[in-house]
Amino acid sequence: MTDSATNENPLPGQHLGEPHREGLAQRLNWLRAGVLGANDGIVSVAAVAVGVAGATGDIAPILAAGLAALVGGAISMALGEYVSVSSQRDSEHALIAKERRELEETPEQELEELVGLYEAKGLKPATARQVALELTEHDVLAAHLSAELGIDPDDVVSPWHAALASAVPFTIGGILPLLPMLLLPQAARVPVTFVVVLVALALTGYVAAFIGGSSRWRATVRVVVGGAIALIATFAIGAALGSAGVV
Repeated sequence: MTDSATNENPLPGQHLGEPHREGLAQRLNWLRAGVLGANDGIVSVAAVAVGVAGATGDIAPILAAGLAALVGGAISMALGEYVSVSSQRDSEHALIAKERRELEETPEQELEELVGLYEAKGLKPATARQVALELTEHDVLAAHLSAELGIDPDDVVSPWHAALASAVPFTIGGILPLLPMLLLPQAARVPVTFVVVLVALALTGYVAAFIGGSSRWRATVRVVVGGAIALIATFAIGAALGSAGVV
């Protein structure tokens, strides 16, 4: 696939930094899955480990709970992304097949439909017909899929890519809070884990906002505050259970 609209080779009239390139939807989907996976891994594994640490200082239950949260969470994230994206891909393939069949059976009617769509976007009738004819001559299926359904037949999402883009960051993110919990003395485990988690969340929030072009400050504050609430809540519950002798 030729990337004809990168920043190095922009299309005529394209501003630098604008993502006018093929495969954008799929890359954004991987980014979304990766960021969500990393954040979930950091927060969920840390919350479990901190909660258990609040109840007991023994390393064995912390290790068992942390590893269970890490493995189970990674598989769950991958499975969820795979099922979700598989359903989306199946729907897109069905729509592509339907459009291909309609183009074979009623090409004139489909052309008029395409002309009507461009007229609805504000083009004059003659201009809309000329655009429809030229795009049809270039790639009739792609022209109709883009105008009617917003689908690029060469950019159908991959469920395996989405699953890996979610599971791998989750695993990496989940390992971060486990390291201080398992390697540091009991007195330092929880406070250092808090710091590691909040710094990691701030980094993922900033990177996601930077790539997406949104507010870095707002995104960073959101994930840091959410992570802090999760850690405080689980630690408080664990400490309460430990004090009550339940654990």
